[in-house]
Amino acid sequence: MHCEYPPPPKPVGHSGSEPETQASTLSDDPMESASFRLMAEYSVDVLCRLTMDMRCAYSSPSAARVLGWTQEEMLSRYPLDLIHPDDMAIAKTAHDRHLNEENCESAPITARVRRRDGSYVWLEINSRLLRDPLTNEPWQVLLCMHDVSQRKLFEDNLESLSLTDSLTGLGNRRAFDQAMEREWRRALRDDTPLSLLLLDVDNFKGFNDRYGHQAGDDCLRVIAIAVATMARRAGDGAFRYGGEEIAVVLPATDEFSATLIAEQLRASIETARIPRIEDDGAASKVTASIGVATAVPRLGDPANVPADLFQAADDALYRAKQNGRNRAETATGDGARYHSAPFVNLASNSRC
Repeated sequence: MHCEYPPPPKPVGHSGSEPETQASTLSDDPMESASFRLMAEYSVDVLCRLTMDMRCAYSSPSAARVLGWTQEEMLSRYPLDLIHPDDMAIAKTAHDRHLNEENCESAPITARVRRRDGSYVWLEINSRLLRDPLTNEPWQVLLCMHDVSQRKLFEDNLESLSLTDSLTGLGNRRAFDQAMEREWRRALRDDTPLSLLLLDVDNFKGFNDRYGHQAGDDCLRVIAIAVATMARRAGDGAFRYGGEEIAVVLPATDEFSATLIAEQLRASIETARIPRIEDDGAASKVTASIGVATAVPRLGDPANVPADLFQAADDALYRAKQNGRNRAETATGDGARYHSAPFVNLASNSRC
C-alpha cells in the first residue's frame, strides 16, 4: 500500500505554524525522504509528528491498526486528548520537559491511549525533539508509540502475585501496608473514618500441634473465605498479616459499624464448625478473637497516623484474648460479644 503524506510545515521555531510559502522540498526534508516514508508506512508502531502546540502534523498508517483512528482522523485532533485522564500528568510533564529543559531531547513515558472504540491500550511512547536546522529552536516532536498491552498484563499479573498470600488468597503483608497508606490518605482527604479489624485464631498453635500443619492450612483457608465474604465493598481489603492473624481494612466505616462487621465475622467462623479437641479433651470448634479500632485521620496530628490505628486494634485484640477469646473488642473498651449477632445488610453494603 502506498500512502501520500502531507508535506510537513517548514521549521519556524517555537510557533509550529506553517509558512505561507513552502520553501523546502521533499527531497531536502529528511522527514519526507524515501527511507522515512518506507519506514513509516510499514512500521508496526504508530509514528506521529506533533507541532509544539500539540497538533498532529503527521500520523503513520499503523494508527488505524493500533488505535482504530484513520490518518485523517488523527490529523484532525490533539493526540494529548487521547491520553487516559490518570496518565495526563505524566504526558504533559514529558512535553513540558521538551519546552523547558535545554538538553532534553527525549522523554519516554508509558500511558494508556484511547482507541476509536472507547477502549484504552497501553503504549510505550518515546518522544524525540526535532529542532529547526537553521535556528536550533524546537520545531516539532516525533512520537514513536509501541503497543505494550501484553507486557503490562504480564507485569500486572506479577504484581498481583507479589501482593497475594499463596495459602489463603488474601492480600499479603506488603499489600496490607499499601492499602493502609492508600486508605489513610483517602480518609484524610474525604474526612471520613477508617476502621481496622485484627483477627487471630484462638489457640491455633494447639490446633496445629494436634492435627498437623496441613489441617492448620485448611483451617486458615476456611477462615479466609469467611473474611473475604465480609470485605466486599470497593476499598475493603482482607489480608493475611502473618501466621494465623488476619487484618481487614474498612474505609468510610465508623466504630459502631465496624464492630457489627467484626461480630458477624466472629459468628461466621464459629458457625463454620471447624472441629477441634481442646487440651482437656473436650470436643469444641475453632473460634477467633477480633480487635476493632477506628480513626478519623487529621493532618498535622503526630498521634494520628496509620501505625497508631494498628496499635489500637492490636491492643483491642489482646483484650479480647484476655477476656475469654471468641469475642470482639473495640479500642475504646466497649466490648462486644453478642449471642445473637446484630444484622448488617451485606447485600446492600449497608454498614450502619
